Amino acid sequence: MRAFIYTGGPVALDGITDFPEEGDLVIAADSGYKTAKALSVKVHTVLGDFDSCPIDDIESDAEILSVPSEKDFTDTQMAAQIALSRGASILYIIGGLSGRLDHTLSNLGLLEDLYAKGIRATMCDGNNRVRFLRNSGELIPRSQFRYFSLLVADDRVKGVSVEGGKYPLKNATLYRTSQYAISNEIEKNCALINVKKGGLFIIESRDPS
Repeated sequence: MRAFIYTGGPVALDGITDFPEEGDLVIAADSGYKTAKALSVKVHTVLGDFDSCPIDDIESDAEILSVPSEKDFTDTQMAAQIALSRGASILYIIGGLSGRLDHTLSNLGLLEDLYAKGIRATMCDGNNRVRFLRNSGELIPRSQFRYFSLLVADDRVKGVSVEGGKYPLKNATLYRTSQYAISNEIEKNCALINVKKGGLFIIESRDPS
């Protein structure tokens, strides 16, 4: 089952191209509810302390889960936990990348944690789309995002290859403290990323309009 999680942070609405379909689970984390409504998405469950999204603004048929403002997990992390507990195996997280830096870095860690659990997760704020990859391959189709970058998560990542990019790589070693696989571009219809050993983030980006 797929789950869509709408979370906090600015979102470029015109850059959102993935939308829930019938049978998908839709969760909003606090102010993410406003983003979902701006995208005309019907939300099934809303969670948070509702400091930035008053309960009175939420549709009456939505499930409301109140959580304390002081807690061990972020709203996004809790929303992901709920989605997994209800059977989701694919997550689309909308938002969470362009607000506070601490939340952004926490959300990148969440993507890595979900990947380790066998969950395919993508995070997108309209100007950036991120997924995690470890010891595997990923096909990146041409889209509204002009650039793609490989941001190393481990101290060292080995056997990195990029086919179909303006700047190809073949069996390269990338280091966390010397990131250079940045701002590549897809030349034709897609690019293929392969990693033999290690983890990295694939970040698709466009310049804000």
